[in-house]
Amino acid sequence: MTLTQLRYLVAIADSGLNITLAAEKVHATQPGLSKQLKQLEDELGFLLFQRKGRSLEAITPAGQDVLAHARRVLAEAGNIRAYAANERGEKHGRLTLVTTHTQARFVLPPAIAHLARKFPDVSIHLQPASEGEVLNALAQGQADFAVVSTAGEIPQGGLAVPLYRWRRQVLVPVAHPLASLQRAPTLAELAEQPLISYESTNKPESSLRRAFAQAGLEPQIAMTARDADLIKTYVRAGLGVGLLAEMAVSTRDDGDLRALPAPAAVPECTSWAVLPRERVLRDYALELLLALAPQLDRADLKRAVAGHDTPVWPNAPSWVELSQQITT
Repeated sequence: MTLTQLRYLVAIADSGLNITLAAEKVHATQPGLSKQLKQLEDELGFLLFQRKGRSLEAITPAGQDVLAHARRVLAEAGNIRAYAANERGEKHGRLTLVTTHTQARFVLPPAIAHLARKFPDVSIHLQPASEGEVLNALAQGQADFAVVSTAGEIPQGGLAVPLYRWRRQVLVPVAHPLASLQRAPTLAELAEQPLISYESTNKPESSLRRAFAQAGLEPQIAMTARDADLIKTYVRAGLGVGLLAEMAVSTRDDGDLRALPAPAAVPECTSWAVLPRERVLRDYALELLLALAPQLDRADLKRAVAGHDTPVWPNAPSWVELSQQITT
């Protein structure tokens, strides 16, 4: 049994039992992957997959158990490599981060620029995803960590580290009737307008929908998008009133629009870094986390990620407070 065989097994499971896709993922040939799978099954003495002709149809119950063990073995092998690289003081590597467009476009650039200056030989890869896809990508091992936002609840699927708190803003053209308000619009006033917001608003459990429902109102969702720049584009086109994260609104870039605070009933959100549990992070990954959350202690973070301590995180700053730190 080899680590390569276990890696191929996990790749097949994560590719929907499609051997062609799995081979591409691990940079192997399809015949080579199939041969290694057969050798592993022969050594174990039972089938890992149910077959229909030459296709894999399902993972057997025994295969599910082996797959769970294989994931743990591969994770520990990765931990040993990361630990050794840190001990050798290696400054090169690859960092993959899965997050939403808003985080990638408006929050991460100063932190990533800091990382690139300190670790110029590290290649950084951003995987954009919708809010609902981010944690799934992390669970499948497609990223070193994820950045995701929630309205109150702690995200599942790993160790959740609070980064900062933020609120939504209402965005309208300067000629819009709401633009003359010297206060936040009420939920009732917003319910009378066609709204443009993130695609997560389509979900019944959306915090925005819950806020309207608790007030006995039904929002008119005219359009949704995962890209904040698209939301602003269609606000400019007059399709509706924008509701988006305050990080995405800039007095420099959005001077033709009027930004107003969202109603107080729309809950505050927290952005989190979510990391695989009991993982040895490379030094450059820790550096990026600390650049995103200067309030964290490096030693506490390393112990928590490695599973040695139950973390007690400091209070997350507001976006206004954090943005002043990460841009200076």
